[in-house]
Parts: sequence; structure tokens; C-alpha cells
Amino acid sequence: MIVGIGVDIADISRLRDAVRRTPALADRLFAPGERGGPDSSLAACFAAKEAVAKALGGPAGLRWTDVEVIHDHRGRPMLEVSGSVAAAAASLGVRSWHLSLSHDGGLCVAMVVAES
Repeated sequence: MIVGIGVDIADISRLRDAVRRTPALADRLFAPGERGGPDSSLAACFAAKEAVAKALGGPAGLRWTDVEVIHDHRGRPMLEVSGSVAAAAASLGVRSWHLSLSHDGGLCVAMVVAES
């Protein structure tokens, strides 16, 4: 059963500029495995994190680094949650996540489905 869905869009250049202006922002927003990739990947990860928060109903206290975008052996994006995000998901009965990412025209979009 679907517990929640979330979608978010991120402007690649806007996120890139924010991280360049405030380098510590990358440490607050992204897990170590997400850093160091192209700007479009960072924007996709950010959009995914926002979409996760929306799928969970936007509970207070979520840490950005407690949700990480990872990829399986085929390159398919997946979510790995821990800490505050895992606790919020567990309280809602979330057992699995579905993630879709897309990039086009300087934008990234993420769609997340939380399922029990």
C-alpha cells in the first residue's frame, strides 16, 4: 500500500551556485557518497531528499544526510535511509521506497513513492 508520494524539482545551476557560495552546505545536505559527482547528480540528490520529506508528510527534525541516493549494479537510483528519516518512515509503516530521477533543460526532477 502507498503510504505517501513526493515530487520535487531542482535547478542545477542554482544548487551549484549555492554550494560554491557556501561550501559547508554540501556537508549539511549530502552524504559522502553523493558528493563529488557532477552538478546534475547533486541537484537530483537534493530533489530526491525533498521528495522523500514530502512523501513522509514533512515531519520536523529530518536530517538531509539521513537519506542518500545510491545506485544498484545497473545504475538504477535507490534510496538508503537512516537516523531521523528511517525513524519517521518506520512510524508510518514504510517498508520500501521507489525513486525515479530525470534531468532536462538545466532541471532535475525526483519522484518518490513510500510503500508499506
